[in-house]
Amino acid sequence: MLTHPLAARLRQLKLSGMLLSLEHRAAQAAESQLGPTEFLALLLDDELERRSQARFARAMQESGIEPNKTLAQFDFSAAPQLNRTLILELATCGFVARAENSLLCGPTGTGKSHISHALAFEALKRGYSVWVRPAHRLFADLNAARADGSYRRRFARLCALDLLVIDDLGLRPLSAQASEDLYEIIRERYERKALIVTSNRAFHEWPDMFSDSLLASAALDRLTHHSRTIVIEGQSFRQRGRRKEELPIAAPASSV
Repeated sequence: MLTHPLAARLRQLKLSGMLLSLEHRAAQAAESQLGPTEFLALLLDDELERRSQARFARAMQESGIEPNKTLAQFDFSAAPQLNRTLILELATCGFVARAENSLLCGPTGTGKSHISHALAFEALKRGYSVWVRPAHRLFADLNAARADGSYRRRFARLCALDLLVIDDLGLRPLSAQASEDLYEIIRERYERKALIVTSNRAFHEWPDMFSDSLLASAALDRLTHHSRTIVIEGQSFRQRGRRKEELPIAAPASSV
C-alpha cells in the first residue's frame, strides 16, 4: 500500500501513472540524490507513458485490428511468391501519409486479411487513426445508421480516418445501396485518405461486385489511381495446417 504523503493527492487528481511509480521514484530520487525538478520530471514521464499506453489500448480496441495478426507472426515462407520487400515498405506507412491505396486479392486463406491487419497495426503504432472492418459489416452498419439517424456522423467518421481497411470485399453480394455506399467512400477518400481493400476475387472480377457498371467504372478508376496491387496465390494456410494434422504418424520400426 502506498504510504507516500503525495499518494492521496495523486489519487484524487487521477494521476495513476505517477501513483503507481511514486514509491519507486521516491526511492530512486533519494538514492541518486535527485533534486525536486528531476524527481518531478520522472513522475511526469511515468504519467505521460501510462496515458499513451491507455490511448493506444483504446484505439486498438476500437480499430477492429486482431492483435495476433502482425507482420512478426506472418509466415512469409508459406507465401514465397509474395513480394516481401513491398510488404515491408508498406509497413513504413508512407502510403498512409501519401493517401494511397493498397489492394490485395487472392484465394481464401492465403493471408490477405493477416497482412491488412498487420499494416493497420503499424499505422496505429505511428499515431494514425485506423479502422478495420469486414465489408459486409461495414455496409450493414451504414444501413442501420440510416434507421437511427446517425448515418451522416458515421459516414463522416469513415471518411476522416487516416486508414480504412475494407476486408473481404465481394465475399458476399453487395446490394445496390451497399454499392453506392462503397462508391461514396472511395470518392470521398480519393487523394485525401488511404484505403486497404482485400478480396478473394480476381481484379478483373471487381467491376461485377457493383450493381451498376458506370458506378463500378467511376469507383475503380479512383480506387486504382494511386494504389499498389498485391496478388497472393497458393494454398490456404488453414488447409495446409489441417493436412499437417491429418498426416499419419509413422509406426516405430520393429527390432529384428
